[in-house]
Amino acid sequence: MEDSDLIIKRREKITSLQSEGVELYPNGVCVNNKSADIRQRFAALDDVALAVVEERFTLAGRMMAIRDFGKGAFITIQDRTGRIQAYLKKDKIGAPAYQIFKRLDVGDIVYLAGRVLKTKTGELTIDAEEFKLLSKAVRPLPEKWHGLTDVETRYRQRHLDLIVNPKVKEVFYRRSRIVRLLRAFMENHDFLEVETPMMQPQAGGAAARPFRTHHNALGLDLYLRIAPELYLKRLVTGGMERVFEINRNFRNEGISTFHNPEFTMMEFYQAYATYLDMMDFTEEMFLYLAGQIFGCPQFVYQGREIDLKTPWQRISVKEAIVQYAAVSPAILEDEHKARLLAGERGLAVNEADPLGKIIMTLFEGLVEDLLIQPTFVTHYPVEVSPLSRKNAADPWVTDRFELFICGREIANAFSELNDPVEQRERFMMQLQEREAGDDEAHLLDEDYVNALEYAMPPAAGEGIGIDRLVMLFTDSASIRDVILFPQLRRKES
Repeated sequence: MEDSDLIIKRREKITSLQSEGVELYPNGVCVNNKSADIRQRFAALDDVALAVVEERFTLAGRMMAIRDFGKGAFITIQDRTGRIQAYLKKDKIGAPAYQIFKRLDVGDIVYLAGRVLKTKTGELTIDAEEFKLLSKAVRPLPEKWHGLTDVETRYRQRHLDLIVNPKVKEVFYRRSRIVRLLRAFMENHDFLEVETPMMQPQAGGAAARPFRTHHNALGLDLYLRIAPELYLKRLVTGGMERVFEINRNFRNEGISTFHNPEFTMMEFYQAYATYLDMMDFTEEMFLYLAGQIFGCPQFVYQGREIDLKTPWQRISVKEAIVQYAAVSPAILEDEHKARLLAGERGLAVNEADPLGKIIMTLFEGLVEDLLIQPTFVTHYPVEVSPLSRKNAADPWVTDRFELFICGREIANAFSELNDPVEQRERFMMQLQEREAGDDEAHLLDEDYVNALEYAMPPAAGEGIGIDRLVMLFTDSASIRDVILFPQLRRKES
């Protein structure tokens, strides 16, 4: 009710201003300065030094505070770089402009021009000589934003979140910088950025449920991609030996602090490389990012100090279960014993699950959360790695790793399976799993197998979750904090 009354009063102001010919949403104003630049240049100068600065500055931003003293007022305006104070005086900006100002509200967007000065309290201030309304706000800003307990309100109204919480904006500026740094790193290592289809006739490249749509003109069902992998490897087959893509994937899965149905990945593939090369490359990449962002390999995430100094721990799936969960190695070689252990530890496994899947259930349930410092977990079972090359010494596992930091997967990589006959066999195994009830198992992609029959060079590839990477480098607890508009459940009316 309080908000409704405020909106009614603001609408009355708007009607009154319009009746007097005041333009509420003008255009064409030229703004030459930013608040942060002015602060950087003049914050250290005293009022004596500022008195000789004759430069005139033009700024625009949202009024975040108003202190009215009758014939003069202090306001705080916020632009994309921060906040700065301005002083408005009736005899300086003119009576007509000042009378308009007196009827404005916190949240309105305004333009001002003037010189800089320091107040008696030492606050750097724009001494306004010109003032103009640029955009009138109808709705008031929330007064107790930081006290809201329903965090979903922040996500549903991200525009308000950005207005009143500067730290939120900083997260997304850093996100943009991280993506730029990744592009620069990849290009400096001779990788070519490419784009592959977002809508695909068949979903592949990952174990996930896809979203389905329909193309009317073609009369064809299409799927929002769950991964770009099979298309990127077609490019490697075609002679584009180093490629990468930063783009969206879509998976019809649950929503949590670590999962969003629409998320950003960087996938890259390199001919004549192995999963071991990808480990070295990943260490180099993360050290580069940390150096650019923090200036050192150490940083704090959710109260824990993370150290990216190399070499990072490298441990196989089975070794990790033995070391972190105190499980006898013999149990991991026996399907019956492994299944019993999963039950004893409260982990659900399906009757049809082979030993490899049971081992992964044990790993995910008993080990993942304990991997705080950067850890490459290697040698995943063949059953859960249908696109990965088998290990030469132990064909039960693959030349694959996942990178874990702070208990969550950040990256997934492997030496690529490029034998078309074996790839077809792996797809057929996946089809059997689908028939047994696993609707996330891969489908047979005949076109991809056909591409492999033209000979794909030995290669390795990797996928890095950009959202989780940004969470790590911005100390964000939830994936929703690093996606501007995360998917949310329908709001109950």
